[in-house]
Amino acid sequence: MAFELPPLPYAYDALEPTIDKETMTFHHDKHHAAYTAKLNEGVEKDGLEGKSIEEILASISSASTLVRNNGGGYWNHDFFWKTMGAADERGAPSAELQAAIDRDFGGLDKLKEEFNTKGAGQFGSGWAWLIVDGEGKLKVTSTPNQDNPLMDVVEVKGTPLLGNDVWEHAYYLTYKNDRPGYLKAWWDVVNWNTVSQRFADATA
Repeated sequence: MAFELPPLPYAYDALEPTIDKETMTFHHDKHHAAYTAKLNEGVEKDGLEGKSIEEILASISSASTLVRNNGGGYWNHDFFWKTMGAADERGAPSAELQAAIDRDFGGLDKLKEEFNTKGAGQFGSGWAWLIVDGEGKLKVTSTPNQDNPLMDVVEVKGTPLLGNDVWEHAYYLTYKNDRPGYLKAWWDVVNWNTVSQRFADATA
């Protein structure tokens, strides 16, 4: 197998009450596992063995739909789990990240507002992202299905710092059809220590 299902970096109930144990169990053990298995099928069919997932995503326009959908699902979910953290891990934005947020959005509340609006407005299934673009600026964007800003097919490319899954399976057991409510509550479990490190790496 080219790719393996990464374990959750915390217990299944670590994000409660924001995201319940049952949702996390199905989301990771069923959905993420299925993307992993189907990605491996596509990698074999497309002759992509030996490439990293980032290499595959960077030239996804030349890959099959099977690889695009499931490669995105594989990477996005691993990134998503690590974007969140247990209560004692979450921290706050670093001074450098906070300064960039203030510069590009006018403060953390403004960032959250723009991000939540983008996520709520994503038609159908997809993702909302905070990225660093090629000029070092922070931007909020969204992608459909399992696309992400690392792919060569997306309109707005960049290095993701955080991303939220707005597929219904990510929130429906708790929030039903209230996607805006889910987006608002989700900030309570963001692991700012990880996001800050990603920003440092992206702007080094």
